[in-house]
Amino acid sequence: MSISVRGTEGYAENAQSLIEQWQDISFEEHHECILHLVPTFPSCILDVGAGIGTDAAAFAALGHSVVAVEPVDALRVAGVRQHSSLRIEWLDDSLPDLAILRTRQKEFDFVMLSAVWMHLDEDERRRAIPNVSALMFDGAVLVMSLRHGAVPEGRRMFDVSAEETIQLASAHGLRSVLNVQTESVQRGNRRAGVTWSRLAFVKDRARG
Repeated sequence: MSISVRGTEGYAENAQSLIEQWQDISFEEHHECILHLVPTFPSCILDVGAGIGTDAAAFAALGHSVVAVEPVDALRVAGVRQHSSLRIEWLDDSLPDLAILRTRQKEFDFVMLSAVWMHLDEDERRRAIPNVSALMFDGAVLVMSLRHGAVPEGRRMFDVSAEETIQLASAHGLRSVLNVQTESVQRGNRRAGVTWSRLAFVKDRARG
């Protein structure tokens, strides 16, 4: 992991326990409330903060091609080892700039930022949103989740509201189409009172 990647604190150090923990969570269980937004035709999908690739593998199994972005070496290596689908390309890159990915001038039909956005501070969020929007086709969908509750020891997280995120996205041509609150699928987080905002946006054709 590059030391310069802020927001990943605590992940490399706890990679093995996180890998074991995340293996017990299914794609369908984790993303039930946004499954209706996933393209039904073969599409180009971007998964930023892909972790060990559970979501990327599920997208690939549905026939999509996936770029899985993960800056933490231990997680990315585990993902490559566990999910060897030719439909998944793994990339060492990170928000807010996604500098490597942006040089490719590639656009996507669907972008996932699962449990990522709250690792960015306010300035980083403002830098990140136009970079994410620029990677989306007109009409593409962006889904993201925001964690609310106690911050695990050693992690860098910020309390980011759904309202702030919707306003920021709107300024860059991303129209809100989903805003729901859910419990955590992880038992320990539920006991700690952790909740999530699940958001989705569509890139308007007339804007952005």
